[in-house]
Amino acid sequence: MLIGEVARRSGVSSRMLRHYDSLGLVRPTGRTFGGYREYSDEDIRRIFHVESLRSLGLSLREIGRALEDPAFEPSDLVRDLIKRTEERLNREQELLDRLRAVDGSAPTGWEGVLRIVELLHGLNSPHAARRQQAVLSPAEDAPVPTELLAGAVLAEADPNVAGALRWALARAGGDGVASLASGARSEDVDVRRRAILAIAGMPGAEATAALAEALGDADPAVRARAALALGARGEDTAVPELVRMVVEGTTDVEAAEVLGALARDDGTAGRIMSALTGELATAEPAARIRLTQALVEMPPALALDVLRDLAEDDDRTVALLASALAGTLG
Repeated sequence: MLIGEVARRSGVSSRMLRHYDSLGLVRPTGRTFGGYREYSDEDIRRIFHVESLRSLGLSLREIGRALEDPAFEPSDLVRDLIKRTEERLNREQELLDRLRAVDGSAPTGWEGVLRIVELLHGLNSPHAARRQQAVLSPAEDAPVPTELLAGAVLAEADPNVAGALRWALARAGGDGVASLASGARSEDVDVRRRAILAIAGMPGAEATAALAEALGDADPAVRARAALALGARGEDTAVPELVRMVVEGTTDVEAAEVLGALARDDGTAGRIMSALTGELATAEPAARIRLTQALVEMPPALALDVLRDLAEDDDRTVALLASALAGTLG
């Protein structure tokens, strides 16, 4: 079969077939009397083998080695191809994310585009100081997409950079809570902690709802941050978790202060006192000390009688502490 017919049937151009011939990859078995290349059925099968291997991403040199070496083992080469392909896909994904970030900023000119690209470069820096500088640089010329900032917040481990990112996210406005919502449900506990910490600093009903959902998180640190933020917003749904924080000693002083603020509401105060005194009856000695200390944050009219009763407690440490606190309130 002559080269033109082979090209037509195989879909491989005549130019490429000549290139294969020059490399010794697929050499036609014969020649016509006129000197034209003539391919046998075996030659054509080899062409299809070459094309199949090219479709996997092998170079022509790798294909030649694979076809000529009887001892060639494809497993290492295939694993290498997988690695190279994954790296290429990652680069393509990074480019796609970058383009979406630029598009999401709705730039009005190239200055805005360049600002977003500069920010992306800065956020990808291995140096925390450079990342922080990129976040804090003025951005009046182009709004920064909340999706971009939220993604950076969820990925940032450095506390200083993370703080700058949370500030920038709050400043950017937009639907920041929705952008963080996926992080609040992540399987990675560190990502959930970052998400809730960021949501805690954002106003609005959507943020409050996300924090309330986080009260059911398996991680104590996530629950604690959500409870403190909810309590600061006046949400009494945080009371059980705040009391548990006092019992367990998880930022118990801060939790007691938030409980005290919630207790300014008469209805909530009764619930809090009931929860605290209920825990006092069964808690371990160290926890009873923390619960006694928390009582001083409650309205004096409610806390004073409980403290006076505790001044007679069998645990001398609790009794002395309660007596001293009752003196400050009385």
